[in-house]
Amino acid sequence: MDDLSGFDALVVSPGVPLNTHPLAAAARAAGVSVIGDIELFAQAREDLPPHKVVGITGTNGKSTTTALVHHILRTAGIPTLMGGNIGLPILEQEALPEGGVYVLELSSYQIDLTQTLDCDVAVLLNITPDHLDRYDGFEGYAASKARLFAMQSAEHDAVIGIGDASSAEIARGLSAKGEHLTKIAPGVCMDQRDWPTLQGPHNAQNALAAIAVVKALGVSEVDIDRGLTSFTGLPHRMEQIAAYGGVAYVDDSKATNPESTAPALAAFDRVHWIVGGRAKGDDLDACKPAFGHVVHAYTIGEAGPKFAEILKDSMPVENVGTLDAAVRTAAANAKPGDTVLLSPACASFDQFRDYEARGAAFRAAVESLA
Repeated sequence: MDDLSGFDALVVSPGVPLNTHPLAAAARAAGVSVIGDIELFAQAREDLPPHKVVGITGTNGKSTTTALVHHILRTAGIPTLMGGNIGLPILEQEALPEGGVYVLELSSYQIDLTQTLDCDVAVLLNITPDHLDRYDGFEGYAASKARLFAMQSAEHDAVIGIGDASSAEIARGLSAKGEHLTKIAPGVCMDQRDWPTLQGPHNAQNALAAIAVVKALGVSEVDIDRGLTSFTGLPHRMEQIAAYGGVAYVDDSKATNPESTAPALAAFDRVHWIVGGRAKGDDLDACKPAFGHVVHAYTIGEAGPKFAEILKDSMPVENVGTLDAAVRTAAANAKPGDTVLLSPACASFDQFRDYEARGAAFRAAVESLA
């Protein structure tokens, strides 16, 4: 189909690469908008009962932050649902009653397909290199994230983590928002002892962002505290799945790049690290500050040989190839007090359907040890 001139819009899945797909090129040539389901939701908002929308993006942490905001709102008795890049698509869910809050996790792909989503609270957690095959370099990827704020009304709230240069630059560009702009600085010390599923410095940042969001929505301190302490976390995100013989087994399969693996390594004192898969880059530099926490590394998948070579001067490492072999070898080496951590820093597609299948395989391998 080459001529799309009679169409109002072309609605595509976020998985369609707009930079290479011929239909996207044909739509642009015909002056036809290319949109996704989030834009359809945005256009339907005026027909919904009065409500608010929170949009959350970032390279890492957006699923946890989305789920945490949703949980705190539910704890406070506010009608809410979450969608977008998490759970059910937003258009498949029932509309909320008046006063409800839609909490949307938004990937850069979804933002690319959205033109009119005016979030009452928009959140950017961080920007690190990812998905660069879909963009004209890192700058194009960062510009995609920034569009979430370009769609916002001036009086609506923005929450931005400023731990990386690109996010900090976006925050500087929004300085005119004044009190409607909250900046989350890195390295803030927080007492996380009462938040069992929000451990590690990265989750301190996620929690701070969530707190800023729900405060902007009028949630009380009491309800915020209740939500933080009762949050059960998400599967495959630093999820402790078992403990045998004093050794903890933690599934962090969702860590598909080094930037998301680094805080997981830093969260434990003695780590047996299972790492590898289909690499998104050529190094593990983002993880280097936490190498001192690693007792032994076990590399798997396509990146296994390369990662073993990278790590050999920093820690004991074995290229074991498969996840099953990694679990067995790590379990044999681990001592009481150690943590066996699957945090691959890679995509899963070389050996598994997705990160969830990889996490399920890790759980099965761990349970076979019992």
